[in-house]
Amino acid sequence: MRKSIVLGMLFAAACGANALQATSVPAAIKPYLTMTASPSAARPDGLVVSATTPLPVPTPFTYTVKPGDTLGQLALKFNVSLSALMAANPNVDPNSMSIGQTLKIPSPQNLSGASTPTPVPFPVRQITCFPTADRGMWCFVLIYNDSKYVLEDITAQITLMGATGESIASQTATLPLDILASHSAMPLSAYFAPAVPLNARPQVEILTGIQVQPGDPRYLPGSLQNTAVEMDPSGLTAQVNGQVLLAASASTAAKLIWVVAIAYDQSQAVVGVRRWESTSGLSAGGSLPFSFVVSSIAGKISRVELAVEARP
Repeated sequence: MRKSIVLGMLFAAACGANALQATSVPAAIKPYLTMTASPSAARPDGLVVSATTPLPVPTPFTYTVKPGDTLGQLALKFNVSLSALMAANPNVDPNSMSIGQTLKIPSPQNLSGASTPTPVPFPVRQITCFPTADRGMWCFVLIYNDSKYVLEDITAQITLMGATGESIASQTATLPLDILASHSAMPLSAYFAPAVPLNARPQVEILTGIQVQPGDPRYLPGSLQNTAVEMDPSGLTAQVNGQVLLAASASTAAKLIWVVAIAYDQSQAVVGVRRWESTSGLSAGGSLPFSFVVSSIAGKISRVELAVEARP
């Protein structure tokens, strides 16, 4: 008999689509293509070299003037002062903007447009690595965004160290989504090909992370609803179902939708990640059902969390 778990939802930016035309494409996430579940896999302890990273304030982006736009409306839309917007576009006449004209939109915290490092807390909650049957190794680095901003382009360097402190291999780990919502957690992951010594220990250094300002047109607002998990009797796989909603206030339709499932074991260690994808398109106010399977690399799944992202 299967056990059903109603999921808590993580918000990231989202969107939906016409359910009749929606198509899903399982992402090529290696744990589900190359891994064999190993309930007894060892978990090397990890060392965080840098748990805090300078997060560069994003450089200003550009906006193309549309019919009916005014500088005052755009300042409000992008959460900047009118004077800052005018200062960033000194050659633009606010009384005679042309449709198709390009404007420079400054960051609210970087009105000059300069890219300067801003130290922001970036905690690492856990590091878990799982050897595979062919002596490869998967590593997960669970990070937590404790800032008030959505973050993007988050990466970390994972280096496997030998028993005497020598470097065995090193890789850049990435998130399954482009963004991480405020006050939420998600694992970076990396796979090390055979042959990895069983006594290898991971060392982690956070490399990058960028703050996403409110109103960034590259991401669309959305949410998940009716999310549920049906656990397989073995506990090693779980069927994930639900719907993605794109807010009616979204400025445009979504062309790309990602939903990520993160599987945790009873000790709250990350044991699996999988991403579901749709490129069928989703209009504002629409919804899109999703259904896919997430598997454990090592041990039984205790709970699953979801995150969603949508791009125009």
